[in-house]
Amino acid sequence: MTYATTNPYTGEVVKTFPDATDAEIIQAIEDANTAFLSWKNSSFAERAKVMHKAADLLRNDIDGYAKLLTLEMGKITLEAKAEVELSAAIFEYYAVNAEKLLAPEKLPVADLAEGDAVLVNDPLGVLLAVEPWNFPYYQVARIIAPQLSAGNTMLLKHAGIVPQSSAACEQLMLEAGLPKGAFKNLYAAHSQTALIINHPLVRGVALTGSESAGAVVASTAGKALKKSTLELGGADAFVVLADADLDKTVNWAVFGRHWNAGQVCVSSKRMIIADEIYDEFVKRYTAGVAGLRAGDPFKPETTLAPLSSQNAADDLKAKIRQAIDLGATATEVGPQVPSQGAFVQPTILTDISEDNEARNWEFFGPVSMLFRAKDEDDAVRIANDSPFGLGGSVFTSNTKHGAEVAKKISTGMVFVNHPTMVKADLPFGGIRHSGYGRELLGLGIKEFVNHKLIDVVDIDAPF
Repeated sequence: MTYATTNPYTGEVVKTFPDATDAEIIQAIEDANTAFLSWKNSSFAERAKVMHKAADLLRNDIDGYAKLLTLEMGKITLEAKAEVELSAAIFEYYAVNAEKLLAPEKLPVADLAEGDAVLVNDPLGVLLAVEPWNFPYYQVARIIAPQLSAGNTMLLKHAGIVPQSSAACEQLMLEAGLPKGAFKNLYAAHSQTALIINHPLVRGVALTGSESAGAVVASTAGKALKKSTLELGGADAFVVLADADLDKTVNWAVFGRHWNAGQVCVSSKRMIIADEIYDEFVKRYTAGVAGLRAGDPFKPETTLAPLSSQNAADDLKAKIRQAIDLGATATEVGPQVPSQGAFVQPTILTDISEDNEARNWEFFGPVSMLFRAKDEDDAVRIANDSPFGLGGSVFTSNTKHGAEVAKKISTGMVFVNHPTMVKADLPFGGIRHSGYGRELLGLGIKEFVNHKLIDVVDIDAPF
């Protein structure tokens, strides 16, 4: 079975689900296209009503939705509830703003004789979303809320370890009043992704996931001449300048690296600290990490969750060993994590030399890489010395100067005095190996529309 709910704390296989057949997938595509033919003609007010209802349903049963996240991928309850609220806020954002974001744009033509030129945004049709397990609702909401609001219809291929969360997404939209077939959860095998993308009724694909998965999906979409967007991995730089407020900075560092057990694309994975304060930062940061409490994610006192699966934990431990073999120093921090559950001991990696390839890896879990920067220019150099380019942050007591430093960091998002943040009203996306395209705001809703020119001209032919 590709799809199964396995409690990452107890190891219990709770429920399994059969893979979709090719025939079921093709039927879902055809149903989605049938739904599109009417949904594309619905008014923004009708679509907004569905988005508002989805937000209300999430908020009205926040405990129930959160519980599924904790059960399937181990998210602590506080963070699970925050994800449900964030997802609701995204639906609400597009309910309020979609019509304005997609409003026709009158173009200022140089020669009035050229006509009355208007740019309109038409939906493309059936789209595929391929989503990961680390934010089972948020990742889905940030693609379906804008694209359904634009008039497209959606198919979902979610991660194999969150089948109940993905089913809950489909049920949510049906209860919100979305026409049947306009959003369908598919328990599709990896091998069936190409079948979906290559189907002539499917117009594009959005993926959030690993570099390897992104390369496969982008290649398949490219060969089929379909639009694609990719949000891939990240190794966000957390730059600490010499004048940073260390109390606040260290607290944000501990949080920025360890929320969702460190399983976040925009987690603060590479901490780059000015030479003058490096030793003090390491001392305080180590103490902060040691204060995290690993345990049952359903218990309110737990602040460090297990990883999403035992395989994920084993892979991360192997990656730490590889980094050590390549010359890095690994320091395990805090009390011993429980033997029960997919836990990884919080680990700090230092002495990561310029020729140690581990400095270019993404450690998806509670592993921090610390770098000593000779000066500000060196900090920027280290921050930009990465194959990734998703998010990043700069910490300083001089916020104006911090914004200037942020301009020098080559990523899709940079924050001053805060780790990379995800919000309903902020765009999300990166560059280089972190992918291409943007989600949320107007940038996101316009990724899968036809920017169509309509030009009304009334002049005589030249001959």
